[in-house]
Amino acid sequence: MLASRRTDVVLLLVAVVWGSSYLAAKTATGSTPVLTVLFLRYGISAIALLLFVRSVSRRELKIGGLLGLSQAAVLVLETYGVTHTSAANAGLIISLTLVLTPLMDRRRMPPRFFLAAGLCIVAVGLLMSGNGLHTPGIGDLLMLAAAVVRAAHVALVGRLATDLRPLQVTTVQTLVGTALFAAPAAGHLPFDAGLATWLQLVYLALFCSVFAFLAQTWAVQRTSASRASLLLGTEPVWAVAIGILLAGERLTLPAAIGAVLMLAGTTWGQSIERTHRSRGGTRAVAAVGS
Repeated sequence: MLASRRTDVVLLLVAVVWGSSYLAAKTATGSTPVLTVLFLRYGISAIALLLFVRSVSRRELKIGGLLGLSQAAVLVLETYGVTHTSAANAGLIISLTLVLTPLMDRRRMPPRFFLAAGLCIVAVGLLMSGNGLHTPGIGDLLMLAAAVVRAAHVALVGRLATDLRPLQVTTVQTLVGTALFAAPAAGHLPFDAGLATWLQLVYLALFCSVFAFLAQTWAVQRTSASRASLLLGTEPVWAVAIGILLAGERLTLPAAIGAVLMLAGTTWGQSIERTHRSRGGTRAVAAVGS
């Protein structure tokens, strides 16, 4: 019982860390260019992960390189998106990944699943509406694009990397990201940045990336896929709570209704997908956090 509770606590910590990543990224990009933030996040993560890696196979290098490109696309959209919207909205909209991933994976789903997905789409509309109907903001649209690309990335991970060593593949991805953003970040490194900015960058790299990945892998090996999915699925709840409590963000009435519908839709969709997967004997694919 104690071991089970410890595992649950670790998974909840991962969800909290991922939920907090949107506010951390939003704050860091307030004083540092987006591509520089991404370069430092990837670079610090790569250095930390290389401490645990002794060898990488040719196949891990090839697939990790491909997944590194798709992951970089996700983080570019997410990080630019969160600079133009609230951390709460960012965390809620990106949770669309939970219902988009089975569709990207081209799995046949029960009709009820599409009702849950439709509920999430209504929720996105309300989140984007703010105080009333108007043209969606660029930040919300970028987060919507990030959810679609992240779902495609997760589906790709499920197709290509399920039989590979996760640590090695993730390390390759961080090296690819570091290389991609090195040139754009050159000349913009925040050597004169304050301590707060550097703490946010280190937090994004070591906690939101390295710790979250290692902790998720450790915990998932010690519990059921359904329980892990349920606990990790609380990420948007923490994103909203942290945005409101630490950044003073406020949800308008339409956005609050959208938040409730989004949480209900993603939870319902996850439940339908888990039941369908267990009956069909298909393999689960864990969603990748920020």
